Amino acid sequence: MGKTGRSVSVIGLGTWQLGADWGEVEDKDALAVLDAAAGAGVTFFDTADVYGDGRSEATIGSFLRNNPGHDILVATKMGRRVDHVPENYSLSNFRQWTDRSRTNLGVDTLDLVQLHCPPTAVYSSDEVYDALDTLVSEGVMRNYGVSVERSDEALTAIRHGNTASVQIILNAFRLKPLDEVLPAAKAAGVGIIARVPLASGLLSGKYTRETVFAENDHRNFNRDGAAFDVGETFAGVDFGTGLAAAQEFSGLVPDGVSTAQAALAWVAAQDGVSTVIPGARNPDQARANAEAAAHLGLGAELDGAVAGIYDRHFRSAVHPKW
Repeated sequence: MGKTGRSVSVIGLGTWQLGADWGEVEDKDALAVLDAAAGAGVTFFDTADVYGDGRSEATIGSFLRNNPGHDILVATKMGRRVDHVPENYSLSNFRQWTDRSRTNLGVDTLDLVQLHCPPTAVYSSDEVYDALDTLVSEGVMRNYGVSVERSDEALTAIRHGNTASVQIILNAFRLKPLDEVLPAAKAAGVGIIARVPLASGLLSGKYTRETVFAENDHRNFNRDGAAFDVGETFAGVDFGTGLAAAQEFSGLVPDGVSTAQAALAWVAAQDGVSTVIPGARNPDQARANAEAAAHLGLGAELDGAVAGIYDRHFRSAVHPKW
């Protein structure tokens, strides 16, 4: 995982949904997902202080306490508990947010803290990186990274020498990071965490035009970007177009491998990717996602077909935006 010096599983676990931001999730069910993922060999959990207003972090903290001796690297995020203006990304706020995360997770030192898609100007602020370096020197966190919306933001962060990781949307419907971000990160020794790898479930191949999402599910209320960057929902692609492209992708997948596993394997096979963080609503999903690690060869074989699908369906609409 980049400059952390830690090795992690190529398939990790995203835990946004465990904060009940994708519909209701009971505590016992959230813990069962974590247990299934860890049992399947997952050693990277990604969370944030705003997922369920801290519920996701606290659930992970409970799991860690009940499973001593684990080798799990927990990455959290900070910066979205206040107005998203550059002046709020200060050492004093960082202290407050990381203290809260340490309490939620039940740890003295956070493994990896990522700035959570802050305003673009933050990525080039020396004061911000100085503040992060201070918290590393004080033992509040071991490493820091960034979570970005756009490729140019990632490239800016990579140029700062102590950035350990960049989290970015990368999937078969969002290929722009392949152009510059992954090569730059690899050259700089920066880890890449690929999020939204299934385009919010589109690349599971299970959705139809009749699929209904819960009222409090972002796939229902954020399709036009009303709540946050629309690129976080279905990777910013039109739902109907995404359904057609997902059907085309499914046709490429051999028997014995699910569409979701093939899509995850494709992301994980990209040169420079450290880990891929699909979410899971139940233990079976967590285990099936982890099994995608066994299909990296298939993922590499799909490169040409994925590029063709992207060029036909998405490039003109998606590539210029992020």
